[in-house]
Amino acid sequence: MHIKIFTFNPLQENTYVLYDETKEAVIIDAGCFLPEEEKALKKFIHEHDLKLKHLLNTHLHFDHQFGNRFAFDTYGIAPEAHKDDEFLNDNFARQTRAYGFENFGEAQPLKGYIADGETIKFGNTELIAIHVPGHSPGSLVYYCKKDGVLFSGDVLFLESIGRTDLPGGDYATLVTGIAKKLFCLPDNTVVYPGHGDSTTIGHEKTYNPYL
Repeated sequence: MHIKIFTFNPLQENTYVLYDETKEAVIIDAGCFLPEEEKALKKFIHEHDLKLKHLLNTHLHFDHQFGNRFAFDTYGIAPEAHKDDEFLNDNFARQTRAYGFENFGEAQPLKGYIADGETIKFGNTELIAIHVPGHSPGSLVYYCKKDGVLFSGDVLFLESIGRTDLPGGDYATLVTGIAKKLFCLPDNTVVYPGHGDSTTIGHEKTYNPYL
């Protein structure tokens, strides 16, 4: 599996395009906000002749879904996320205004829900969705066992964890979920977070001060 990382929007959110030898692909957390960011994403997809199969969200905070409407309008793929985060779509306009993003419009409606343990397939690649609430009620991480990689959204960062002071957040739930559901993965699993640099499960077990 190939991984392309874009860092988009004023909150420096990581958007991931995953694809394999079949050219089938998924986007995780389309955060493109500015026209030049949309152009960069579109150019990469076009130059690599990718066939988008899924538009996945780790969670539905606005900085992780700024580009959902662009992806739907351009490629006809609608976002998929955990049902417990759908209330954030309903509050999308209020969220964006609160952070100074005026007149951004409504969120792109979801195509459907992704449940804990569900397998998402594209080409010869499989991702397993793991529900780890606490940053948001519906936070998901996506794990590819074959390639030993994990896309953690805002659940787990390099020597940090997601904030828990937003609606639906809970610190105890988050740290318990990380310990039980993620720290059982191999230590060499590479973690690609929603912001900042990558890390590994082993590094976080040793050095993360929150865990």
